[in-house]
Amino acid sequence: MKAIVLKEGSYSVSKEKDFTLINDTADTAGIKIAVQPFLVITRKDYILLDVGLGFCRNKEPLIYQALERENILPEQITKVLISHLHKDHIGGILNFQNGNIKCNFPNAEIFIQQRELDFAVTQQGNPSYNFEVLDKLTALPNLTILNQEKGKISDEIYFEVSGGHTPYHQEFWIEEDGQTIFYGADNLPQYHYLQSHLAFKNDYDGKKALHLRQKWKTEAEENHWKMLFCHDMETPIH
Repeated sequence: MKAIVLKEGSYSVSKEKDFTLINDTADTAGIKIAVQPFLVITRKDYILLDVGLGFCRNKEPLIYQALERENILPEQITKVLISHLHKDHIGGILNFQNGNIKCNFPNAEIFIQQRELDFAVTQQGNPSYNFEVLDKLTALPNLTILNQEKGKISDEIYFEVSGGHTPYHQEFWIEEDGQTIFYGADNLPQYHYLQSHLAFKNDYDGKKALHLRQKWKTEAEENHWKMLFCHDMETPIH
């Protein structure tokens, strides 16, 4: 099993949730984060963990360019696992060009949480969401809606709804040959959060997110998990 960082770039994020590529501007005020989905390759699957912002360069999605650097075609992706529906995690699922809409991963089964979607569509005016994407999401023929609190997507993939960052945020564990990869998405976006004892105001339930991080830290140490950090500019995998 192999985990690969698909970094779209490092961004400054304003209070209005505008993402500006740091390399493209001298003004880098705001929070600075990486935006980086992950590709996990198992014997059975090519798995994407979230899909980034969906920004393009030269009319090509940045996530395509990240895959190309690894000699992977979008058509090879077999599963896309979405932790939550903020725009920097779901934006790369669709491509809007010349009035046409297409799924960026047509051969993949895409997994989202129903209650997360139900909540997201009530958030009109919230700049954390891309409603153009959300409006088209449920029409995708390769979409699978999860309703359970926890369960298995396959023999290797386990999910659990935790809440924390959003009301129905979910995490994923991928296991093969005694190895476990854990993806905590925005409940555990950076490595230094494991050392922090702070509840963050940008979380829907900051105290719960903090409790989850402390729990996962203990479990990761005991069970030797490989952990993925979607917004860490220096340590995306630990």
